[in-house]
Amino acid sequence: MFNKPPRFHMESGSRSPLIVMRDTRAWQLQVWVSFGIAVFLCATGLAWLPGQDLDRAFMVMGYVFCLSTVFVLAKAVRDQQKARLSGEAETPMWRFVVWGGFAVAMGLTAWGLLRMEINETYKAYLGVSWLYLVTSAFTLAKTLRDRHEADLIDHHRRQAQVQEQ
Repeated sequence: MFNKPPRFHMESGSRSPLIVMRDTRAWQLQVWVSFGIAVFLCATGLAWLPGQDLDRAFMVMGYVFCLSTVFVLAKAVRDQQKARLSGEAETPMWRFVVWGGFAVAMGLTAWGLLRMEINETYKAYLGVSWLYLVTSAFTLAKTLRDRHEADLIDHHRRQAQVQEQ
């Protein structure tokens, strides 16, 4: 009636049913387009940011800092989940550094944005585009990591099939 899910020979020697879920191309396109729009909106807002050059430089650094910490945090959370499932020891200090870096990046950028003496509408535009950038970066990081893990599973599955033959 239904096809059984393919089995995958895992390194531990156990056989476990495994279904590889992949994102659709439409979803991947949507994620990349969304991230591109967020980068464009942020870049546009920062390029025409009124005020002093130092304020502009601070905000650009804040946005880049936030963006990089998003990708590091997304990877660290996924690695922590994987470590928990496999019974490996976690590194509490690394978790502190990652979450601390993310908090500092978001906090300093928010502080810089709030203290700037610019029109409130412009602040709102910068704030919304910044939060859009952060959320779309998290989604992009998850999508890329999911694809990488699915590719690894497919690779291991093909290796197991070759070994069985």
